[in-house]
Amino acid sequence: MTTIPSELVLATRNAGKVREFQQLFGQASVKVRALSEFAAATDPDESGTTFLENARIKAEAACRDTGLWALADDSGLCVDALGGRPGIRSARYAEGSDAARWEKLLSELTAVAEPQRTARFVCALVLVAPDGRLFAAEGACEGRIATAPRGDHGFGYDPVFLVADDPQGRTMAELASDEKKRISHRAVAFGALVDGLGRLRAMAGETSVG
Repeated sequence: MTTIPSELVLATRNAGKVREFQQLFGQASVKVRALSEFAAATDPDESGTTFLENARIKAEAACRDTGLWALADDSGLCVDALGGRPGIRSARYAEGSDAARWEKLLSELTAVAEPQRTARFVCALVLVAPDGRLFAAEGACEGRIATAPRGDHGFGYDPVFLVADDPQGRTMAELASDEKKRISHRAVAFGALVDGLGRLRAMAGETSVG
């Protein structure tokens, strides 16, 4: 039987990501624990060349170190005018704070006109069970890079990411948490992961995921 466990470790020390996944799990009664709760947990070398490879590296390490089901997210911002950068290096694009990273991004796009500032958030999720089973899904959210930051919600590059087709032209950081939960790259990947688990359960004669 394949089911979402009642407790899992999220392979991150990022408090913003932990909050976001707690919201995504919603009423599923899943206890989401941060990697920082486990003294023996290590931070593996993210040596992959894709989001999916890095997510698998982190999930397998967290599962091994804690003995729990482990969910890893590897995500980032891909900007077309920059050839896909910062991509898998989004969290390491500049030293210091989130603001330092989006400030560097904006400086690199100074001469790029609005129509060419297209970008997308990409998320890869990998869920690993202690018995070695592995489940993966990916999601994306399309948009453009703003010329200046707006909004007080979210984290990372959210203040400079204009969500595609938003009638109010808002950045990700201007969305309420329930709105972001519906359309973010993590929400899309999470939905795909849960749907995949649901199909596996249906094949095994189960009726739902939970």
